Amino acid sequence: MNLYRAHVLVCGGTGCHSSNSDKIIERMEEKIKEKELDKEIKVIKTGCFGLCESGPNMVVYPEGIFYNHVKVSDVDEIVEEHFFKGRPVKRLLYKEVQEENNIKSVNDVNFYKKQTRVALRNCGVIDPENIEEYIAYNGYQALAKAVTEMTPLEVIQVVKDSGLRGRGGAGFPTGRKWEEAYKYKSDKKYIVCNADEGDPGAFMDRSILEGDPHSVLEAMALAGYAVGSDQGFIYVRAEYPIAVQRLQTAIDQAKEYGVLGKNIFGTDFSFDIELRLGAGAFVCGEASALMESIEGRRGMPRNKPPRTAHKGLWQQPTVLNNVETFANIPIIFQKGPEWFRSIGTEKSPGTKVFALGGKIVNTGLVEIPMGTTLREIIFDIGGGIPNGKEFKAVQTGGPSGGCIPKEYLDTPVDFESLSRLGSIMGSGGMIVMDEDNCMVDIAKFFLDFTVEESCGKCTPCRIGTKRMSEILDRITSGKGEPGDIEKLEELSKVITDSALCGLGQTASNPIISTLKYFRNEYESHIFEKTCPAGNCRKLLSFVIVEEKCKGCGLCARNCPASAISGAKAKPHHIDKEKCIKCGACIERCPFNAIIKK
Repeated sequence: MNLYRAHVLVCGGTGCHSSNSDKIIERMEEKIKEKELDKEIKVIKTGCFGLCESGPNMVVYPEGIFYNHVKVSDVDEIVEEHFFKGRPVKRLLYKEVQEENNIKSVNDVNFYKKQTRVALRNCGVIDPENIEEYIAYNGYQALAKAVTEMTPLEVIQVVKDSGLRGRGGAGFPTGRKWEEAYKYKSDKKYIVCNADEGDPGAFMDRSILEGDPHSVLEAMALAGYAVGSDQGFIYVRAEYPIAVQRLQTAIDQAKEYGVLGKNIFGTDFSFDIELRLGAGAFVCGEASALMESIEGRRGMPRNKPPRTAHKGLWQQPTVLNNVETFANIPIIFQKGPEWFRSIGTEKSPGTKVFALGGKIVNTGLVEIPMGTTLREIIFDIGGGIPNGKEFKAVQTGGPSGGCIPKEYLDTPVDFESLSRLGSIMGSGGMIVMDEDNCMVDIAKFFLDFTVEESCGKCTPCRIGTKRMSEILDRITSGKGEPGDIEKLEELSKVITDSALCGLGQTASNPIISTLKYFRNEYESHIFEKTCPAGNCRKLLSFVIVEEKCKGCGLCARNCPASAISGAKAKPHHIDKEKCIKCGACIERCPFNAIIKK
């Protein structure tokens, strides 16, 4: 075995991959070999580091030197200066790690300090395509102990004692779900992993599959042993090609090492896992629709009861958990349920992974203990709102979630607290909005997504959401009418009470929450025909302030509609009939003489 003086970890997640991290790795290996350092320095492709805003990312251990925004053209300099001469390339260091006479470790970056990585513990640390690296981090120890020393009921009890709740959105106790499937007698049972992540801006599950696929495989095998199943399926989106490839590699390696397949660890327990690729239908994130899709039919929800733990895949008892839920399982067995319960809150133990996006400095993936406040996530970890703008709201839970205003920034993030505010945890999307976001338009965006993704099986979702979308479109176009707010409230209640599945039942949440906290914006759109945020284009007008205009003509030359006129060195004017409200004039005016009204 070769002992290296340095390990260079390069992010191989989708975001960094799209910015040529594979070519960075390839060039780095070539250059290291050229300098005859290949016996001293090892380059490792890992999963997502989480700080996506700064990618492609690279960390050099043992010092933990953190490079960001690395390009292929930077590789030769890094090898020459850092690896050969021992001088880190300061211009490529992450901004926070640079001190006057010292370079801080990646672990001292504020983005990571307040995080507790449980589900993401191996992401960005190990090579996801090397099972031996997973084993070196105690991988498959939990499965070995379970099948050789524990009964199925003892395994279920550990999960129950941990208090782990499903991370896919509903927060149902995982141990209870396993127990239900165990109790239900059948010759055949199934374990299904829901990797059909469809919320706009969400990539939590994808990152775990890309960075630590074996944790999911081990957890599924544990679930199989617990309930008496010998077959598992991972339903993953075909649009996640890197995750699919690494999952298949992990499955092949696990079978080769005997931790999947027949007679695992020399026992009579056998368990196999197959991949099933989804076509990207959002409704297939719903358990019964997902199972319909696996069975080869159109993904549409089933009537309930029966529950999937009793009659799921091919009408057999089925345990279905999402990727993040499974990723927590092995470490709970390694460190004990008491350890897991010591993190988070009493009713919501453990951590939660969120995809931070929108108007925030540090876009990326974060994992925080339950009970961490929204303020800590957005401002301490996320770095706050860019460009000096004011925070306005945060949307949690994707299209099924709600918008939370700034007065609730100190709310702890857990299942109960978010529910009280009219939002949900969801799978973990967290979209931050600033003063320039129109909340009516935000509600319309999420509702339009739901309309597009509705399977059409039930009337309330198929027709009700479409009617609400039409009302919102009218309001944001300046054609809102008195009574529209009341119609939205009535439709929201009917759809929530009568839709067949969770997609329809929660479709109104963005409208309900924005009406609750930002009703004045709806009223401004309807009664005053104005958008307070200056966002809805059809309600805007662009005006040149004569006192500020110098008559330079930049605005006129850059107007695609030829809507601006005026003599040189004289104040210009905008023809409202011709103006298409694109904003090009505001962007080019050097005197801030053009304003939106």
